[in-house]
Formats: sequence, structure tokens, C-alpha cells
Amino acid sequence: MQTIVPITEDQTLAGLVGKHLGEAYQLVFFCQIQSSLDYIYNSLPDLILIDLRPGDPQVTRLLSDLKEDPIFGQIPVLAVLGDDTLIRGWEGMKCDDYLRRSLLETDLAARVGLCILRAERNVEVSPLTRLPGNITIIKQIQSRLDRGDIFALAYADIDYFKPFNDKYGFSRGDEVLKMLGRLILNIVKQKQSQKSFVGHIGGDDFVFIVEPALAEEIAEEIIDNLDQIIPTFYDPEDRKRGAILARDRRGRERTFPLITLSIGVTNNQTKKFTHYGQMAEVASEMKKFAKMLQGSCCRLDRR
Repeated sequence: MQTIVPITEDQTLAGLVGKHLGEAYQLVFFCQIQSSLDYIYNSLPDLILIDLRPGDPQVTRLLSDLKEDPIFGQIPVLAVLGDDTLIRGWEGMKCDDYLRRSLLETDLAARVGLCILRAERNVEVSPLTRLPGNITIIKQIQSRLDRGDIFALAYADIDYFKPFNDKYGFSRGDEVLKMLGRLILNIVKQKQSQKSFVGHIGGDDFVFIVEPALAEEIAEEIIDNLDQIIPTFYDPEDRKRGAILARDRRGRERTFPLITLSIGVTNNQTKKFTHYGQMAEVASEMKKFAKMLQGSCCRLDRR
């Protein structure tokens, strides 16, 4: 079920939202935008519905910060406006659409559906993790290179994911991917809230972009947290054994360790890149070096 975050102190408006949207969507209500941010950052809802009163500088700033972020800017924002509200300086409000209060009874459900559909068409995201996919990842890397930004690119890959999937099924495997996506996103945003980026290449591969000085610290924290969480996805006997029995690519039964994570990191501070493919290739090479070592590991390009 898709999730909507309505933000309003008006109980009448909250009641109307519940009446018209409650059966079709999961609704998570907040009174103020400030209190909603932790949930939005952790859960990536499908729509933010905000009771907007233009002229509030704090709301304007928080909405602008949200919409300018390469990850959270994909979330559509639908503003509810009073019938007498004049729309001036609308560009500064960073909303995707608006609806007058007098039209809530008749138009709310349709406008919400169209807003979400428009966002899905315009934004390429992983349906599983809700993180930006390959096209956005390429654009993020190339645009930063073109601007001359200094940044680190990290490539994260899960080890022993296929045998886990084979034994426990795709449903539990999907839960691991969603957990890792949330984990990377939360740690990256905690360490660098502005101008960072997290993407899901597909399958068990993720990338993140941060300042070079923070890259190793972030990678190590992601690894430490994953190593603590991952045993909870295994059955008790496998968790106690520290391994599972599954078939390899040749169909032979063998023992596989619990899931680990390999992260490769490069940056353009010490190495010159002009094309996203060059940088991605080096990050991938570092990831392959990390995979050669036992357990979860991060390797940085220091050449």
C-alpha cells in the first residue's frame, strides 16, 4: 500500500483526508513539518500532503531543503491552500501541485492519485528500496564531475546473497535489500545531510556519494551495523552455526558464510575523472579487492 504523509494541525482537514484517502493509502499524520522529517527521511513516503500557509519562512526553508535533495526531492508535495490564498512567488514554495480547500470533497482523491502517478512517471526509482536507480545515479556522478565538485563514490555489494536467496526465498531476500537500503541512507544522511546521494543500482548493488573525508568512516559504520543486524535474518540453527547449506552455481551442495558486505571507494580529489564510467570502474575495482578478503570489508583507492 502506498504511503501518504498529511501535515496539518487542522482536525477538520485531517478528518477529510482520512475519509477520502484512508481506505486506499496508508496515512501517517503529523501536525508540523519539523516533526515529520525523521519519518520522511527514514521511510520515503509516496506523497506529502501539507496544509500550507504561504509566508512561513521556516516551512518554506524546510520544503526547499527537502525538494533540493537528490533523494528526497523525488517525493511529490501536494499543498492544500485556503480559497483566498494568493499564489505569488510560488516557485519558492517547492510544491508540485496544490488544491483549494473548497475542492477537497470532490477532487482530493483524484488529485492525490494523479500527483503520485506523475511522480512515478517522471522519477526513476527502485520499486523495492525507493532509492534512485541507474539513470539518476549516472546523472549524479556526471553532473558533479562536470561542475568540478570534489566527492567520493562508494560501491557496495552484498556477499553470499544468492545462496541466502536460494535457501530462504526472494521474500526474505527482498527484506535484506530493503534493510540495507535504509541503513545506507540513514547513515549517509546522518553524517552528511546536504549534497550526499544514495542509489540502488539493482539487485544487491548500491552506491553512495559523500565528501572524501567522510567516505571511510561512513563505509565502516555501514559495515558494522550490517554485521550486527544480518544474523537476525537467519533461522536460529543457521545463526548458531554461522553458515548455511545451499547449492552453488554448479548445483553442488556446500556451506556458505552469513551475508557480508564489500564496499569499494574512490574519489576525484587525488585522481582525475572526466566521465562517470571511469569513476564507477575504479570504485568497482576497489569493491572487487574488498571481496577477496574474508568478512565485511571496505577498500579505498589510495593510488
